[in-house]
Amino acid sequence: MRILILVPHQNRISGNWVTASRFQIGLEKHGHQVALHDTSLPPNGSLKRQLRDFDPDICILLHAYRTGKPWLEEAKKDLPCLVVLTGTDVNQGLDDPQQSSVIRSILDHSAYVLLQNSLILGDLRLKHPELTSNLRLLPPGITLGQAPYDIRTRHKLPQEQTLFLCPAGLRPVKGVLPLLKMFDQVAVENSNVHLAFCGPVLDEGYGREVLAAIEARPWASYLGTIPTEAMASAMRGTDVILNNSHTEGLANSLLEAATLGIPILAHRIPGNAAIVKPDINGLMYDNETEFGQYARQLLRREKRQQLSRPDPCRYHPDKETAELISLLQRALDGPSRERAPESQTPGRDRSQDSEADREAGSIRRA
Repeated sequence: MRILILVPHQNRISGNWVTASRFQIGLEKHGHQVALHDTSLPPNGSLKRQLRDFDPDICILLHAYRTGKPWLEEAKKDLPCLVVLTGTDVNQGLDDPQQSSVIRSILDHSAYVLLQNSLILGDLRLKHPELTSNLRLLPPGITLGQAPYDIRTRHKLPQEQTLFLCPAGLRPVKGVLPLLKMFDQVAVENSNVHLAFCGPVLDEGYGREVLAAIEARPWASYLGTIPTEAMASAMRGTDVILNNSHTEGLANSLLEAATLGIPILAHRIPGNAAIVKPDINGLMYDNETEFGQYARQLLRREKRQQLSRPDPCRYHPDKETAELISLLQRALDGPSRERAPESQTPGRDRSQDSEADREAGSIRRA
């Protein structure tokens, strides 16, 4: 197959680009020809040129709105596509008057609509059954980079202190400023702790606020961006991985932490709950009080050791690639979309469902 993957125009260390690159590597290992193309808003004609030059058999769209809008304006109507919904699409875009019509249109045009978070998939089927007849779960994968990165030495961080790391682009949805404020009391009570942030500045105004707030706190640091290939090594040098996002689809940083066995402390949202298993590989909080309580627990080495459970097989990229190839091939073979969701189709034969779909169903029933 000749497969074109569309990604929003953004920093290439972003989650969308990490996912797209992983898709490309997996598909090319199986002999498929793959090209990546970033799309701009408003559309500028570059997608039309890429489609002409590469002449794909099928396309994968990451982000229903930011790649879907250029697709609807510039792609050939008979070219099949799969769309991967992001957390932003589901949690914000469907309720946004500007984005909703585009997202609904691209979902209707797509052979399959993919989500990598079974909890969000279940919620979407309940809230928007009219949109999800072609919805499928794509099991998430993660590829650990091999580049060395001694995070404490490189950034002159104290070797003896407990290091909390929050990998996140600096923009409001990631909750970086509230995280700093929640950590204030923890740091006041405990001098043997350090909080670090890494990730690109994606919102300049918000970024300036964050950097000023970090500068005012001697126990906090901004490390800039860490290359994707070095993130695994950087995480191995930390004690706890943090996520305080308001919404997430599925954070690559948490997938890496779970794979490596680095304890996680995360805001309780569906995007995080699909990865964090409380008292197994991390802890989840609903409010500032719980955050402080759990952060103090994680200052104890025994608690961190209890939650350090590497799981290298759970998110193996080969599983993700195999399911993706299956869906691409089925989309090329012809229409296979059930026009009503499972819950509204009594007696539907599930023998043709993928393993990932059956897993999502079992999670919803649990």
